[in-house]
Amino acid sequence: MATVAVPHTGYQRPAVLDWITTVDHKKLGILYLYFTLFFFAVGGILALLVRTQLAVADSGFVGNDAYNQIFTMHASAMLFLFIIPVWAGFGNYFVPLQIGAADMAFPRINALSFWLLPPAGILMFAGFVVDGGAADAGWTAYSPLAQQTGVGMDMWILAVILLGASSTIGAANFLVTMLRMRAPGMTMFRMPIFCWTMLVTALLQLLATPVLAAALVMLFIDRNFGGQFFDPNGGGNVVLWQNVFWFYSHPAVYIMILPGMGIVSEVLPVFSRKPLFGYKAFVFATIGIGGLGFSVWAHHMFTTGSVLLPFFGFMTFMIGVPTGVKIFNWLGTLWGGSISFPTPMLFALGFVSMFLIGGINGTFSAAVPVDFALHDTYFVVAHIHYVLFGGSVFAVFAGLYYWFPKIWGRKLNERLGKLHFALMFAGFNLAFFPMHMLGLDGMPRRIAVYAESTGWGALNLVSTLGAFVIAVSMIPFLIAVIWAFTRPQDQPADPWEGNTLEWATSSPPPVHNFDSLPPVRSERPLFDARHGDGAH
Repeated sequence: MATVAVPHTGYQRPAVLDWITTVDHKKLGILYLYFTLFFFAVGGILALLVRTQLAVADSGFVGNDAYNQIFTMHASAMLFLFIIPVWAGFGNYFVPLQIGAADMAFPRINALSFWLLPPAGILMFAGFVVDGGAADAGWTAYSPLAQQTGVGMDMWILAVILLGASSTIGAANFLVTMLRMRAPGMTMFRMPIFCWTMLVTALLQLLATPVLAAALVMLFIDRNFGGQFFDPNGGGNVVLWQNVFWFYSHPAVYIMILPGMGIVSEVLPVFSRKPLFGYKAFVFATIGIGGLGFSVWAHHMFTTGSVLLPFFGFMTFMIGVPTGVKIFNWLGTLWGGSISFPTPMLFALGFVSMFLIGGINGTFSAAVPVDFALHDTYFVVAHIHYVLFGGSVFAVFAGLYYWFPKIWGRKLNERLGKLHFALMFAGFNLAFFPMHMLGLDGMPRRIAVYAESTGWGALNLVSTLGAFVIAVSMIPFLIAVIWAFTRPQDQPADPWEGNTLEWATSSPPPVHNFDSLPPVRSERPLFDARHGDGAH
């Protein structure tokens, strides 16, 4: 059995016990990454089942009830168990390193934040083995549908409350860490952009997540204790659920994408050999997105007739402004740069191009008459996947390839990485671009079967083939990871010639993070140190 020496005691603790009881932010970050990537695989398998069912007209691959459970749990796994907590994984590992701190502000609360996740994941998926099956009301859990389903829905509610508790205490920890534990010389406007995006994300989580928790408690009371919050037969209001749910869930979209923007903003300057264009503009755009994110939730509700359409349409257009600023920041960073194309850069460029499409097709839906035509069609499915897969998932892999040498002291194989990117980029567009046409042609989302007379079969088949290409693209990534772990930890402290403080320590870092820190005189302390401007 592998053991780990406990400093200053001579005691050899079993390695498994060391990982279970750790409060080291780096180990917790790695645990987050392992946990979330596992559920990324689970969610991906469920997605393949969805696409297989829809590949041809009049399919009998799975029944209607099973299909409802599969697409609900696919979305729940991808959103609640993968993309939201994966940023906590990157943040846990790199925020203290990037600000020159020894650890997070509250290490034990940090450990609690992670260890709430496994029971939540188990509870959510245990619904598949109880009477009535797993949750099947969609990840939005709309009432009154969510009041009419089996016990798996109760398990889903409790699981999401646990996940919300994890997010909330984790967010408070990130805020205190960044506000109180920065290295000497690191003012707020010298913090790396990734830290800024984690800061705004933490604010969104802290303000929005308790609203979702309150809504879920009300739904649980309605289902089990005779409450009438969302039941019109007892004086409740079903639109109340939509208001409260989307008041959380639209800021949650930015919780899911802002840290990805931060990672891309770390990668592009390094491989363009230029500073990020418009650093302060990028920071203020990030803050602007965080603020405006609370003013657009009702664009999900245009067709209900119960919201002020001109206001929410206007605010939805407005939130495109700071997002557009970021696109120009990235393009300005690339312009005139000495650009190289290792795998992290390819995924970062994939993020910029695919997220741009996701932003543009979202802006279409901000126009109220257009939204009336497109609402609840596959056009909306295409939009959310271009934002959260073309955006967030591409950014996750940019971060994994970029920081893999720092976390594990090994570099992923470049040829396999480029093959991974090429297959994933092609498969992604094959899978999700046809959904725009399907939506324009009137295909509703969340249907399990469609008739051959609709003419949707060919585009659905292309979409399904694309989904399987995405699955195949994970094979070279897995091979690259396994291959890397068979090799020694031979990476230098700064293999990419990075700009930020995590590259000032060994790969992987020691328990205490730093033996010494270079002076922090700009947002690029490592660049300064390499070129003599920040020498000791």
